[in-house]
Amino acid sequence: MAAVVPLSDASRPARFPVVTALIVVANAVCFALELAGGEAFAVHWSVIPAQIFGGHHLVTLLTAMYMHGSWSHIIGNMLFLWAFGPAVEDAMRPIGYFIFYTLGGIVGMLCQIVMSPDSTVPCLGASAAIATVMGAFLVTYPTDRIKSLLLLGWFVRVTFIPAALLIGVWFLIQLVNAGSIVGDQQSGGVAYVAHVGGGIFGAVFARFFEAPRRRFQ
Repeated sequence: MAAVVPLSDASRPARFPVVTALIVVANAVCFALELAGGEAFAVHWSVIPAQIFGGHHLVTLLTAMYMHGSWSHIIGNMLFLWAFGPAVEDAMRPIGYFIFYTLGGIVGMLCQIVMSPDSTVPCLGASAAIATVMGAFLVTYPTDRIKSLLLLGWFVRVTFIPAALLIGVWFLIQLVNAGSIVGDQQSGGVAYVAHVGGGIFGAVFARFFEAPRRRFQ
């Protein structure tokens, strides 16, 4: 099976991404708390669509985006965030970037809730917020090349992929899978609808969050 793991933007230098680094640390701390607190802790701070739809436990719209279901879940998400986040943070500046990241994560999760309002399956993960960052990257730096690991079975190679191609294919996969699970209100697994919602939010609103000098370049 083939897989692509993005590592970094190979086309431009960026200042050290303070907010992106802090988000990674926050996710790591929350995952450590999950490991210590067990399933009860994870469920308590995750989004339960039926509860949110009923107006309860709204704080989980924030907390759930710092929770993860497994080691592979958090490692994969943080790799994607570190690949695309620094350049977007540089374009928006730290405060604007953090607000953008948070709003995108909430919007993505709300999209998932609207599609499955009666679901009692916990939803957690930073994927919707990271999809927001990827949507912003797509419209801000479409011609940049992303340094990536190409995994083909035991074959591993470093390659450079245009951002528009990598993110575009990723988004199409999310869109197709979201369409295939709409209506299954109790399905677990990947929250594809949240990814699609976050990605669209990021692509549409990225320009509004860019620093003034960058916006008019």
